[in-house]
Amino acid sequence: MSAHALTVIQWVLLAGCSAAALYASLAAVAMPFFSARRTRASRGSDADPFATVGVSVLKPLCGAEPRLYENLRTFCNQRHAHFQLVLGVSSPDDPAIAVVRRLQAAYPRHDIELAIDTRVHGSNLKVSNLINMAGHARHDVIVIADSDIAVEPDYLDSVAAPLTDARVGVVTCLYVAQGVGGFWPRVGALFINEWFAPSVRVAHAAGSRRFGFGATLALRRATLASIGGFDALKNCLADDYWLAEHVRALGLRTVLSNVMVATDVIEPTFAALWQRETRWLRTIRSVNPLGFAFLFVTFPTPWVLIGAWLTGDLLARSEDAAHLCAALVSGASVAAGSAARLLLHLRAARHEHTFWRDLTLVPCRDALLALQWLAAAFGSHVMWRGARVPVEAGVAPAARDASLNAMEPTDGA
Repeated sequence: MSAHALTVIQWVLLAGCSAAALYASLAAVAMPFFSARRTRASRGSDADPFATVGVSVLKPLCGAEPRLYENLRTFCNQRHAHFQLVLGVSSPDDPAIAVVRRLQAAYPRHDIELAIDTRVHGSNLKVSNLINMAGHARHDVIVIADSDIAVEPDYLDSVAAPLTDARVGVVTCLYVAQGVGGFWPRVGALFINEWFAPSVRVAHAAGSRRFGFGATLALRRATLASIGGFDALKNCLADDYWLAEHVRALGLRTVLSNVMVATDVIEPTFAALWQRETRWLRTIRSVNPLGFAFLFVTFPTPWVLIGAWLTGDLLARSEDAAHLCAALVSGASVAAGSAARLLLHLRAARHEHTFWRDLTLVPCRDALLALQWLAAAFGSHVMWRGARVPVEAGVAPAARDASLNAMEPTDGA
């Protein structure tokens, strides 16, 4: 080997910096501005073929979360003519019951049903709740939405519309996060708005449809029955993903709706936020190990810092053309990665104030995400609503066996 040749480590770091800069650029371009997302979400459908079709919205609840009433109220203010809300809890002492009673009193003409059922089915308590709630659903279209989701008045019309196509099996939505209650919720909102959502959009633009999000899963009642109902998911950690995966195994498509719903981040402490986000990352690891392994290219700031150091080191050895060219590539990656990360933050900001307020959090957020990724690479359990759940529960053997043939050429969520 020539004395002037780059070392293996230098080549690896140069490749990593270039890949991270390319990814950051794609992510920044793929994400619409926050204001554009809100405009698109509020337009509604000009001609909704599902206008006369009944929709049952299932919302499993657990505890009186901050803003629970406000979020549930947005589901009562829908333009859709025929819809039902089924709100389920697994304990007669759940504080969410009082919130539901308040909602029922405020909307006496709405079809709002409270399901209180203590029966437990499998290891996933959310799915257990859904199994108990399913018998209360009366309509042909089922929409499952997490408890912390807020929506626009045209939401049901918009997410149900793609189901008029018989080739569509499930419709899902991305979401915009807002921190509720202080510093750590703000940091958590950046996780969703400036890492998770862009990564989904990049994968979607590349052709992947292997995803399903608890923010919204809309499907026909007949489709749900065809996959074995919610019982097929009762031992799955990643139940949202596996529901959509089961549907894809039937040969039906997943549609990512243009609608962006809103979600709350409420974790008040670093420990709570760490637990939630490492659980999220371990869930990704459980359903897509290869995709999880390559997430390291999606953390821009660490790579910008590595690239800056590498550029300086290469320039110090730039007596030959190889090192000089490598330094130029590394420097270009640093510039492109920095600009793309700044653009992504600008696009995700709600307004100018939040852009400047959270700008100093961006490098900290990226560094924390890298540490969480390393932590999520290990460990066999996650904590979910106080329960210790094995990561292996995210890989349901029946679901995997049923879907292998349909999914081999595609990417993971």
